[in-house]
Amino acid sequence: MKPTLYEDIALTRNIPRENLQKGDIAVLIDYVHAPDGGEEGAVLEVFNAIGESLAVVTVPVSAIASLRADQVPSVRTLVAA
Repeated sequence: MKPTLYEDIALTRNIPRENLQKGDIAVLIDYVHAPDGGEEGAVLEVFNAIGESLAVVTVPVSAIASLRADQVPSVRTLVAA
C-alpha cells in the first residue's frame, strides 16, 4: 500500500543525486507520473533535525516506505553533495 499524502516516510535506499541516504525521513507531499511512462515519482519535503526545510525532491515511489512502530529515528550530519 502506498503511503498517504503528508505522511512521514523513510527512504528505503540512498538517493545520491539528492544527497539523501537510506533511513532519512521526509514528508510525502505529492505523487507524479513519469512523462515517459516510467516509474511513478514521490515528491518529498526534507527537513533538518530542528524542522527547517532543506529541499523538495522527487524520488521513485519504490524508494519510500511508511514508518513502522519497530523503527527508531536517528540523526546524521548533512554532507554537501
